[in-house]
Amino acid sequence: MVEKLIHFALHNKLIVMVLALGLFAWGVYSVRTNPIDAIPDLSENQVIVFTEWMGRSPQLIEDQITYPLVSNLQGIPNIKNVRGTSMFGMSFVYVIFEDNVDIYWARTRVLERLNYAQRLLPQGITPTLGPDGTGVGHIFWYHLEAPGMDLGEQRALQDWYVKFALQTVKGVSEVASFGGFGKQYQINIDPYKLNYFNVPLMDVLNSIRKNNNDVGGRKFEMSDMAYIVRGLGYIKNVKDIEDIPVDNYGSVPVRVRDIATVQMGGDLRLGIFDKDGEGEVVGGIVVMRYGENADAVIKRVKTKMQEVEKGLPPNVKFKVSYDRSELIEASISSITNTLIEEMITVSVVVMLFLFHWRSAISIIIQIPITIATGFILLNAFNVSSNIMSLTGIALAIGVIVDNGIVMAENAYRNLAIRQREKEMEYLKNQSTNEPV
Repeated sequence: MVEKLIHFALHNKLIVMVLALGLFAWGVYSVRTNPIDAIPDLSENQVIVFTEWMGRSPQLIEDQITYPLVSNLQGIPNIKNVRGTSMFGMSFVYVIFEDNVDIYWARTRVLERLNYAQRLLPQGITPTLGPDGTGVGHIFWYHLEAPGMDLGEQRALQDWYVKFALQTVKGVSEVASFGGFGKQYQINIDPYKLNYFNVPLMDVLNSIRKNNNDVGGRKFEMSDMAYIVRGLGYIKNVKDIEDIPVDNYGSVPVRVRDIATVQMGGDLRLGIFDKDGEGEVVGGIVVMRYGENADAVIKRVKTKMQEVEKGLPPNVKFKVSYDRSELIEASISSITNTLIEEMITVSVVVMLFLFHWRSAISIIIQIPITIATGFILLNAFNVSSNIMSLTGIALAIGVIVDNGIVMAENAYRNLAIRQREKEMEYLKNQSTNEPV
């Protein structure tokens, strides 16, 4: 088989050259389309199931949520392991799949099983899937520079404007907010007043819940006009909560303000985000979707941030906290320069070693074609261009030319032997006066 390939290549040089140029062009295209990252993604193929049950102890979370989920998710095919973690008010279940499993197929199967496991959880508890990212998906961090704006307003701006805008960027799986205070209405109930008016606590909770709602009516016609009747009941400010009736004391309605104080405050925090010891800031973490090009996604996020910044309040600007593109560009630039230097050095050594330019060119031309073919394989196996993969290509340059040198030397040796045999046969014929 090898002899036939060599024979075909020697007698069809034009076809071989066209194939080589086509392979090189395909490789150049693969270089331009191959995902770029600083480090390889060695994280496991996993789906995260997150469940929140605020105010409950870790032991209760473990018994009522984590254990039922772990025990029911183990029946999914192609699973390597299922791990569960319980903490105050939250449960995390990590479903680890085989490496060859498609991540979106895995997420679909987990959702199917969660529909069954839902009935085993406490009422009102709904588990959700984590973002379709990886362990190295945190590619970009930013924070808001907003002098004169309190942390609650900054967090509201981040949650209800910036976050939704950045999540529309192609390749972004999630934008996780951090820092500041999540705004909430806080109702501080006085137990002595509850006892005085003889109002159960659950009646207060149910009254507030029912009054924070819009209700629909029906349509009626009057004077050739159609009118839609609806009741507007969503809470808009603190006074709306204070005016909600919860019970009657005699013939007088008892309102929320009679038994409690209502204020606007911040949600309970488990930590803060501090910048260089100068104070707290509010910002977000951009999580890249599985299999995306990190460098391209970061560029698209920066472009979108320039558009979003135009709609921010005066004196509010974006500041970059972490940008992986700097590391990516530095790493790729360093490895690229190393590749070029190695190619030049190897080419010079081959020229000096063989001291025959035609043979040297036939060996040196293999280097760019082989490297381009390597990027075709990187795309085929979904491997990004990173420090590890490019370093492997750089180390393989010596192996690339070794084969060519060995083949060239072997060809010259066989040609020399054949030439000596012809010369010996010629001399023998001359000595016996036989015609050549």
